[in-house]
Amino acid sequence: MIIDFDVMQAILSLRPDSGPWSLVNNTVTWDDASVTMPTDSEIEAEMTRLDAIYDSNAYQRDRAREYPRVKDQLDDIYHNGIDAWKATIKVTKDKYPKG
Repeated sequence: MIIDFDVMQAILSLRPDSGPWSLVNNTVTWDDASVTMPTDSEIEAEMTRLDAIYDSNAYQRDRAREYPRVKDQLDDIYHNGIDAWKATIKVTKDKYPKG
């Protein structure tokens, strides 16, 4: 069975309160009569929108990989003060600025 997680994510984003539905081999089975199933064009547009959000937040993922562990950051604050911690964090923030 092939499941397209991008399609699933788009449907969940478009219809978060919908009832049961399934996606099998890129075919959506919609079982919620109270909520309309999104159209293919709505799904494609939502996938594009979600991809753009993901791409625009690359700096957050890059920063997260380089920041020291939280316990190390707290230790740095305790031993060296908040200004030293800010300087350490600023290096990573400057390396990966907001998009």
